[in-house]
Formats: sequence, C-alpha cells, structure tokens
Amino acid sequence: MTDAILVANHLVKTYTQRSGKFGFGTTLVKALDDVSISLTTGKTLAVVGESGSGKSTLARCLLQLQPLDSGEVLFSGQDLAKLDSATLRSVRKNLQMVFQDPFASLNPRMRVGEIVGEGLLIHGLGSSAEQQQKVIAMLKRVGLTEADMQKYPHEFSGGQRQRVGIARALVLRPKVVVCDEPVSALDVSIQAQILLLLKELQAEMALSYLFISHDLRVVRHIADDIVVMHHGKVVEHGSVEEIYQRPQHEYTRNLLAAIPGKKAVNA
Repeated sequence: MTDAILVANHLVKTYTQRSGKFGFGTTLVKALDDVSISLTTGKTLAVVGESGSGKSTLARCLLQLQPLDSGEVLFSGQDLAKLDSATLRSVRKNLQMVFQDPFASLNPRMRVGEIVGEGLLIHGLGSSAEQQQKVIAMLKRVGLTEADMQKYPHEFSGGQRQRVGIARALVLRPKVVVCDEPVSALDVSIQAQILLLLKELQAEMALSYLFISHDLRVVRHIADDIVVMHHGKVVEHGSVEEIYQRPQHEYTRNLLAAIPGKKAVNA
C-alpha cells in the first residue's frame, strides 16, 4: 500500500447559480461530484482539467478554505473537518498553497520580508531574530536576495513575484504544498525556471505536491501521477506514462491533442 499523506474521499461541493432570462431562477452546479484522490508522500499528483472542471474548488476544499457538502479530507490520517479551530490552525502550517497569480496574491502594501515572514509570525515560530533569518534563508534559496526583503511586490517581475509566493509557502516547512496553476500567468521561459525550482525544493525538503493545471504540457515535467477532472468528476487517473501513452477517456485524449506539436493518441 502506498504511503498517502493527503486523502480525499467522496468529496461533494455544490454551488447555486443564477439562471433564466433575467437571472431570477437558480440552478445547482456540482463543482465536485464524488471526487476521491490520494497524494503519496514525497510525490507530485497533478490535477488537470479545463476551466470549470472543479480543480480549483478541489484545492480550496482540501485546504479547508471552503466547506464541503459531504466527504472527508484526511491529512496524515486526521479528518480535517473534525478538528477544532485551534488544532486546524496548527495543522495548517503543514498545508500551504502557491497561488496562480503572483500579481494578485501578494499584498501590495507589505514589504517582501513581511509577506514571507507573516506565517512564522502567525504561528509563533521562533523569536523575531530567528524568523528574520528563516526569511532571509528562504528568499536566497528561491533565487532572491536579503536586500529584496525591503522591496514591495510591484518592484519585481512576474517570475520573481512567484518566487516570493513560493518562499512564503515554504518558509513554514510544510509537508504538503498545493500549487494552483503556479506557472500559467508566466512566460514559457520563466515557467521552466519555476518548475525546476519546485522540483529542486521538493527533493531538498521532502515535499508532497498537489499540482493543479489546465496544461498537460506543463505537468508532464513535474508530475508522478495525474488525475483528469471534467465537470466536477474524476474521469481518469494514472501515472504520467499511462496518461500520455495510453489515455482511456475521450476527454483526456482531447486535452492531449490540444498540446502544440502533439499527435492525437487513439485508445
């Protein structure tokens, strides 16, 4: 049996959406429709699907940022929904997120040193001097400098801002990092640099990644296993090799066919 650090069982999340000619009606939309996944310790599980497939809702529900209608999320065997707020806060430092948009996810009024160190402050990890040293060390590790602590987000490029976002997530030494489309807002050349950095950090810090993306081209370079989502359901799950070489579902084959230069794969 594989060593799973994060397990989701039968997740259901429904939204109410306005409908009808004048928006007076309502329609129930199942963003998550009986979704189950398992993330192996030290590995990367990619969740792939087009916009509206439910993958970002899955990320937020896994981190308890949104309540579920039903289902359970187990982190190291603990059901997160059953934890009291104090215990959940303590557990949460082991579950961090790197967001899609490095422009929107950083507070423009805070200096980078404050942004990266905020989690250490919230969780009371170390003295002020120790926190500062951890922030400096992590900024350097992601390719920034000590002097960057005093700068504001607008002074950085998109790739540099995403490095700040990665430093903010990893300074707490989490066990699981949810990467929600972390390179989709970046140029292709910068995407490769950020993916390489994430892989290096994973090896150094024994991290487990849940990597959310709409782009099968990107996940091939970082994932061990892939879950394909469509309309709130998991339609396919397998290793990178299985998904790319022997896709079983028509939706997966269509995603693969959309990759530039990639020939369509027949089942």
